[in-house]
Amino acid sequence: PFRSSRLIGAERQPTSDCRQSLQQSLCCDGLKGLPEAVEATWPDSMVQTCVVHLIRAANRWVAYGDRKAVSASLKKVYTAPDETTAKAALEEFADSELGQKYPQSVKVWTDAWDRFVPFLQFPPMARKVIYTTNSIESMNNELRKATRNRVQFTNDDSAIKTLWLMICNIEDKRAAKRAKQGKKAAATSGRLIEGSKVTNWKQAINQMAVAYPERFTNYL
Repeated sequence: PFRSSRLIGAERQPTSDCRQSLQQSLCCDGLKGLPEAVEATWPDSMVQTCVVHLIRAANRWVAYGDRKAVSASLKKVYTAPDETTAKAALEEFADSELGQKYPQSVKVWTDAWDRFVPFLQFPPMARKVIYTTNSIESMNNELRKATRNRVQFTNDDSAIKTLWLMICNIEDKRAAKRAKQGKKAAATSGRLIEGSKVTNWKQAINQMAVAYPERFTNYL
């Protein structure tokens, strides 16, 4: 829920008991200084820029009537099978009429290229799971609302417990809303994105298991 990259170093101690496997990859929204802070804390981590945020940033420079066409051109970049093909697609866009018309949109991608390309090492189904931070954006927004009027916490444990209770409350409300929309009660009272589903999850988890076999060994 914290947006400042300066807090990453401060949070290192409370999270030092986390499993190293949980810190080997991070998808972030391009916040300045965050990738460097993460890599300083976890040197072996892989930091990837959120693809959706890159598309949004590129479209900020584009007239509304051209956004659909620009997004279609950029799709060739982030759906490319490898870095070479993605680079060729970006160069094709840069040389196109739209690319010449909106050079700053091209610059958004060239400036973030080193943080984007780690994404391309994953197979297609796995990419759908990790390509964006959007799934937690709403949660972060709710947590900011809930903590806005709290001046301070007595200690780290107090903050963590408070945030956990807030998450439980948020998820219970989401579950009730989904149940109401579906006109039936939820089957369980699960939390932490209760009831959420990821398209083609079975294919994605199989591809992730091939990419990171050591992370799955203890659970097989």
